[in-house]
Amino acid sequence: MTVALKVSNLTVHYDSSPVLWDINLEVPSGKLIGILGPNGAGKSTFMKALLGLVKPVSGAIFFYGKNLKNMRGKIAYIPQREVIDWSFPITVKELVLMGSYARLGFFKWIGKKELQAAEHCLELVGMQEFSSRQISELSGGQQQRVFLARSLLQEADIYFFDEPLSGVDHASEEIIMNILQNMKNAGKTIFMVHHDLNTVDAYFDWIILLNVRLIAAGEKMNIFTPQYMQEAYGKNFMVYDEAMKLSSYRTSGR
Repeated sequence: MTVALKVSNLTVHYDSSPVLWDINLEVPSGKLIGILGPNGAGKSTFMKALLGLVKPVSGAIFFYGKNLKNMRGKIAYIPQREVIDWSFPITVKELVLMGSYARLGFFKWIGKKELQAAEHCLELVGMQEFSSRQISELSGGQQQRVFLARSLLQEADIYFFDEPLSGVDHASEEIIMNILQNMKNAGKTIFMVHHDLNTVDAYFDWIILLNVRLIAAGEKMNIFTPQYMQEAYGKNFMVYDEAMKLSSYRTSGR
């Protein structure tokens, strides 16, 4: 098994309060990994700590046996849509082309090869006809698809998505997940903070379950169980599980 991510003794505090506590795990490569947990569980903080955006109190993080500094060009990250300044005056194509900077550097010209690759990535996400639009003119789902196109242009080995399906329309969600599945099948490793438990079973093959500490991590069939989910979500999961059963009965006509 090739280990894409190894985390040892990761602890993160905000002020004096622990947000993540003594996280230890190994994640194999070529998986589509759902990072799950209740609100305030530390999911986004965990992702930011892995990417060096939040400084941990302690811990060691390795990607394919290398530290973050030696993997910069091989990691792509899409933050939550809410933290992005969508009023920034940039077109869809210009935003996607930013995905080539990791390979070119900021002082090299974008050439025909990069322009063609950007068009191809926009076509993959169904946004080529919007290439000259300002990003502020797009819907939430369209904005996420454009950022996905930018990450595709990076040609990374590991991808991090922080709630990419939040607030998107059904068509965009289907497009995004089909592309992520294809990326996984091509050997990419994809981490995704996710909150909709209804779709966990369909979307992921590996789970990281957090609630400040690591509840469990592993293959979906072993982790997405009532026992572990109740440990992470508490009584909230019991209510959710009952609602899921009622929904299933209604859908099946029982």
